[in-house]
Amino acid sequence: MNTELNVRTQQPTGAFVFASWVALLVGALTYMAGLWNAEMALNEKGYYFTLLLYGLFAAVSLQKSVRDKAEGIPVTGLYMGLCWLSVGLVMLLLGVGLWNATLAMSEKGFYGMAFCLALFSAIAVQQNIRDLAPYKKAEAMSKLDDSGAEA
Repeated sequence: MNTELNVRTQQPTGAFVFASWVALLVGALTYMAGLWNAEMALNEKGYYFTLLLYGLFAAVSLQKSVRDKAEGIPVTGLYMGLCWLSVGLVMLLLGVGLWNATLAMSEKGFYGMAFCLALFSAIAVQQNIRDLAPYKKAEAMSKLDDSGAEA
């Protein structure tokens, strides 16, 4: 009996791909617009901007690592641990930064929600890109076959 996990992906719909990209852009751009208009020191703005970039990278890296492992692609425990640690650290650093910030509660909520939307949608975008890759490759191969048959 074969106990190996057979992972099959379904092609994401165009609507889901579009919604994922829109959510990523809305989350990241509103977060950055809030920073642009915030009345805080430039080093504070840099802190929050760096957290956004680090968070997006960490979330995408974690999603890719989890997906690789599920598909049987080797992922070292060290790298997987670093991905989890990075996501945890960025969430902790954002929480500590907002907790200690001299911002109104509504502003703190705004940054927290925009940050979470950006991270979640970055994961969805990465998943869509990965799920669409085999379909795009098959489409490109069929075009090559068609052009080769005509020649």
